Amino acid sequence: MKAGWQSKIFEDCIEKVTYTTKIQRKDFLDTGAFPIVSQEESFINGYWDGAEDVFRAERPLVVFGDHTKVLKYIDFDFVLGADGVKLLLPKDFLVPKFFYYQLQTAQLDSLGYARHYKLLKELKIKYPNQAEQHRIVAILDEAFAGIATAKANAEKNLQNARALFESHLQSVFTERGEGCEITKLGESCVFSQGIQIDVKLQSESKLNDTQVRFLRIVDFTQGNEPPRYIDNPGAKFIVSASDVSLVRYGASTGFVCSGLEGAIANNLFRVIPNIPLTAAYLLWFLRSPIFQDEIKRRMNGAAMPAISFGMINDIEFPLPTLTEQAELVGVLNKLALQIQHLKSLYQQRLTALDDLKKSLLYRAFSGSL
Repeated sequence: MKAGWQSKIFEDCIEKVTYTTKIQRKDFLDTGAFPIVSQEESFINGYWDGAEDVFRAERPLVVFGDHTKVLKYIDFDFVLGADGVKLLLPKDFLVPKFFYYQLQTAQLDSLGYARHYKLLKELKIKYPNQAEQHRIVAILDEAFAGIATAKANAEKNLQNARALFESHLQSVFTERGEGCEITKLGESCVFSQGIQIDVKLQSESKLNDTQVRFLRIVDFTQGNEPPRYIDNPGAKFIVSASDVSLVRYGASTGFVCSGLEGAIANNLFRVIPNIPLTAAYLLWFLRSPIFQDEIKRRMNGAAMPAISFGMINDIEFPLPTLTEQAELVGVLNKLALQIQHLKSLYQQRLTALDDLKKSLLYRAFSGSL
């Protein structure tokens, strides 16, 4: 520890606090007189009108999410959200924001949804005199403001890259050439539903050469789930890596699946061309805002989003010649690679900014800032 710094156990650094009423999540208001602060990630989590429930923050303090490990620096009156909210009011020898920044350096193990306050109690808080605390806070405030601005710019650029591609993708299917025929999706394709397989009949390793991979939504949307295998159910349910499928219902309704080979689950269905139509062109159409916006409109905010064959049969489908399809797919594939490169650069920048913040915090509380 740096000369001139002191150290105290965590509980010797905080005052006892009298909690006001905690409001249940289901009772939060969208608008109201007083902000609610809970253990959720977002800073303000709702609103409340009852003045009798307001916690009066006479000095700044830290809100700690006992389940989530989220830390929030609070310097205004607020209402507590239930549950898992811990109020940490530092004693007078600690500058509140210095205390808040130091807590961000704690490497707390994850206990799932169990409570984490017991891990905080094991910490030791190191601190110099208050003048030095104020100096460190001022440096971190300025640096973190700059980091926040840089992150906001990188995230905006990331959004712009996505929007640029979406705009181009839409234009491909709206600015049609002279030879482009307008047909219906149901006239150009047939739809084939996947198979329902009891989980007991699924194996985590391939038992024999006749088994095939069983393709679930998570295999396409996450890609990190261990594969499962089933006995070959027949060609009707089998897709190749180039085939295109859609998620029929649930949170991922309308997600376009491709790139894997196996038997698809019954919450997916294949979209199979029955005319001169390339799978790659069909894939890009189904991913386009033209198709995605239309199915969202037709589902019309249903409590349980779902796509039926009848719902998409009559969606207009621009059908250029095979040569033009190949040209359009080539352009889209090239642009997709360029956009992916941009996304990768912006994501690397965001990671670097997070690493810089961690480095500054480490230096600050090791006495080397």
